[in-house]
Amino acid sequence: MKSLKAMLNLSAFPAYFKSADAFATGRPGYPAEANDWLIKDLRLKHHSVVLDLGAGTGKFTPRLLDIGAHVIAVEPDQTLRERFHARYPEIQLLDGTAEDIPLKSGSVDAIVCAHSFHWLANAQAMAEIHRVLKPGGRLGMIWNLRDTSVDWVAQVAEVVNSVAADSPRYFSGQWRKVFPYNGFSPLNERHFRHGHTGLPEDVIINRVKSISFVANLPAAEQDRVFADVREIIARHPDLAGQESVTVPYDTVAFHTVKIL
Repeated sequence: MKSLKAMLNLSAFPAYFKSADAFATGRPGYPAEANDWLIKDLRLKHHSVVLDLGAGTGKFTPRLLDIGAHVIAVEPDQTLRERFHARYPEIQLLDGTAEDIPLKSGSVDAIVCAHSFHWLANAQAMAEIHRVLKPGGRLGMIWNLRDTSVDWVAQVAEVVNSVAADSPRYFSGQWRKVFPYNGFSPLNERHFRHGHTGLPEDVIINRVKSISFVANLPAAEQDRVFADVREIIARHPDLAGQESVTVPYDTVAFHTVKIL
């Protein structure tokens, strides 16, 4: 699987990252239970050196700061780096990719990919991740997944899926094909319940707008997607007329250990 920069037409990046505001409001943070995952599964301690790989605007970064980690962020897109830096000016922020991480070998205790690993799942990235980790270091991957066991969430997902094509996604399972990977232990998996509460325009519409393959659609097709989602909001009994709604999420976290 190719990297984010390879998969997306770079000429489309300005259109995609016009959705940075939608990303900021539409994407949830991560549940407090993620702190327990970082401490117990990734074995992080105060001042552990952690690479936030594909950091985006820094949605997961508060969890790393909560546990007192020393955070280094790598993000390939300039627009998202600017948003990250404005939010966390004290954090070292580097321009780089998973296939070319601008850090010394064996320099970090853990690498965390928050809702990004499906873009990074290739042999070159895994080799770089292995190189940068210390012996016994851990790779953590975490995603906030919409809970489609809830009827209206499933309806919104159906609209989104209709335009997904072959874009890299957690749900495709393609990212799993890099495992098992030589030098890493088998994957371990945990799940947490989570919710994102706010205005329907923020937590539902802007969540859809923040999806890369939606943001890169022609304007007319985007408008159709947003109209279909707004129709669900208007007619579903759990959403109609509600000023505030909660989008339910299943937060899934994986980790693997550098053993060779």
